Amino acid sequence: MPVEYNQQACTWTLSGGNASYVLHRDPENRLLHLYWGPRLPGNALSWQPEDYCSFASFDLPVSILPFEVPVCGSGWHGTPAVGIRNSCGDDVTDLRVLSWEVSPGKPALPGLPSTYAEEEKEAETLSFLLEDSLTGLRVTARFTVFAESGAVARSLFLENHGSAPLTVTSLLSASVPFWRGDFDILHLNGAWARERRIVRTPACQGEFRIQSARGASGHEENPFLALCDRNADEFSGSVWGISLVYSGSFTASCRVDNFGHARLSAGLNPDVFSWQLDPGESLSSPEAVLVYSAEGLNGLSQQYHRLYRTRLARGFWRDRPRPVLINNWEGTYFDFTEDRLVAIAEKAAEIGIELFVLDDGWFGKRNADNCSLGDWVVNRDKLPGGLSSLSGKLHALGLQFGLWFEPEMVSPDSDLYRAHPDWCLHVDGRPRTEARQQLILDLSRPEVQDYIIASVSGILSSSGVDYVKWDMNRNMTEAFSSVLPPERKKETQHRYMLGLYRVLESITSAFPQILFESCSGGGGRFDPGMLYYMPQTWISDDTDAVERLKLQYGTSVVYPASSMGAHVSAVPNHQTGRITCLKMRGDVALSGNFGFELDLTKFTPEELAEAGKLVSRVKQLRNLTREGTFWRLLSPFEGNAASWSFVSPDRREVLLCAYQVLSVPNTAPLRIRLRGLDPNLWYQAEDGRRFLGAALLCQGITVPLRGDFSSCVLLLKAE
Repeated sequence: MPVEYNQQACTWTLSGGNASYVLHRDPENRLLHLYWGPRLPGNALSWQPEDYCSFASFDLPVSILPFEVPVCGSGWHGTPAVGIRNSCGDDVTDLRVLSWEVSPGKPALPGLPSTYAEEEKEAETLSFLLEDSLTGLRVTARFTVFAESGAVARSLFLENHGSAPLTVTSLLSASVPFWRGDFDILHLNGAWARERRIVRTPACQGEFRIQSARGASGHEENPFLALCDRNADEFSGSVWGISLVYSGSFTASCRVDNFGHARLSAGLNPDVFSWQLDPGESLSSPEAVLVYSAEGLNGLSQQYHRLYRTRLARGFWRDRPRPVLINNWEGTYFDFTEDRLVAIAEKAAEIGIELFVLDDGWFGKRNADNCSLGDWVVNRDKLPGGLSSLSGKLHALGLQFGLWFEPEMVSPDSDLYRAHPDWCLHVDGRPRTEARQQLILDLSRPEVQDYIIASVSGILSSSGVDYVKWDMNRNMTEAFSSVLPPERKKETQHRYMLGLYRVLESITSAFPQILFESCSGGGGRFDPGMLYYMPQTWISDDTDAVERLKLQYGTSVVYPASSMGAHVSAVPNHQTGRITCLKMRGDVALSGNFGFELDLTKFTPEELAEAGKLVSRVKQLRNLTREGTFWRLLSPFEGNAASWSFVSPDRREVLLCAYQVLSVPNTAPLRIRLRGLDPNLWYQAEDGRRFLGAALLCQGITVPLRGDFSSCVLLLKAE
């Protein structure tokens, strides 16, 4: 069984795959954490109760207890997982275990995205009911362990069973202690157009914290943090990861205390969050997904990839190949007519593209980014026949029809804003800060949620739409709802996210066969929360092939290739000015959900023929890149080359992708060791070479990379 109870030691061991996670109830009914790491039998711990207080110290013994749900006020001095201010004004809280139970499968989190189990045998859930007897606060701490991987999904459910209001000041989905602190910390840092750079730094005494207070998970940091053994690399060593299934403001930290003990935490950002919990009310935390790997960073990533691809993403498109698309944005920007779009679509159909996406500019008076957001009515000057006319012509060409929306925004120059100026996030008496000449609708309000659901659904149901790109192009300012009372103002950001999730659940459920892709200024909301509703996300607004090497490599630390939107754009590139060949651009993009972001009518006949061959190649490989095990082989952050591979589940096929940025004179050919193959099989490469799997694993393969911006994508099949 995934959950073993040792009655004598009063411990619960959650095991799956090669990992175990151990909890303990002490004689005072406190819930403590004992272990997270390589798999152990339930009675294998060396822990003893006296380990907590076996040395003299100025600090109280309680200050070093490994609380699983730490709280304030009784001698533990770290950041609380549950911070409560009671009606007397103090924050002293004392949670004790009342009961526990084990149930098969995994319960959903109402109103929040979360991982899931399709069959009860896939997972088991251990739940503890804890209570603070003075205030009546009850906390259900849930731990779901997935049998195949050993991943643990953590969440907290708060209920006020007392007679007075409580204010939740801190809510961390997980806060996991370690008996040591000699780790490296790994996180994914960035900015617009250069998201998710891999950063690794030694842990030291004190707190290392990443966060977003932007109202979205953000370009700056991803809601993920990992602790690595100092000698851990891509293929060996222990790594512990925490990934928050949430799309709003968050915090994640590693704190090493004065005894050298680390604590890894993630949850809602307390800087922009509080919540009044009235008697009888409840509140759920987002879910945190904890993964341990003894096989380095690749092992960690592969567990996240399998889980997020198959048990976070949902619906019709989860297990289907994604269509090859063309998006008109960088090809036309706002300057298009129906005839121009159809001309591009005709070229797309000629070379086998399957989906045409109409981006920004199709609604209201939208000829620039200064108006009409919120007015989801067709611009008849550009599209005289409306969306249905364009959709019909595209479908007649054999193409599916996709459409861009930015439903969470409103332009001050719009009919919606003139009718409802109070519907945006704002503070009365303060200026309304604009970004991109737009404001953010207050999705904490049900009437705003209903408007978005109705207006977007109306377009989708009447226009033959097969795909939606859902964008969100600014961070929050004056992030307060005008309809919430003063004591609830800091609930706005979390209420916004709950409102957004309600909107997404409603629309995606009503249109299950539409493929949804999320976007936020590119990769500003690339997080597990969005993947629950939309199985793919636009990686970045930076479409340059060289930059995409880092973007795709860094994103792969947590997220599967099936979640990454990756396009071929025009040169000189619109973000960097760099000129790369079509082959390089295509070879980079085919590792994700492939598309074009340009005007095909400007291609020469030779370029169009090359693009057609590329489309055929993508169709040949897309099942392998979607389902295959992803291996990072050479890091673009560490040298002039990058490489990764996809290995089929049966290990009989491997796609090797290798790239060189700049040519270097008088150097030996690049040789790459492959991973994940069957050492006993013979593999035949497309170029005629033949290799034993053991040789590829131990000696590697030479790849032909010559010149600046060169690439090699090589398919090998077992004989």
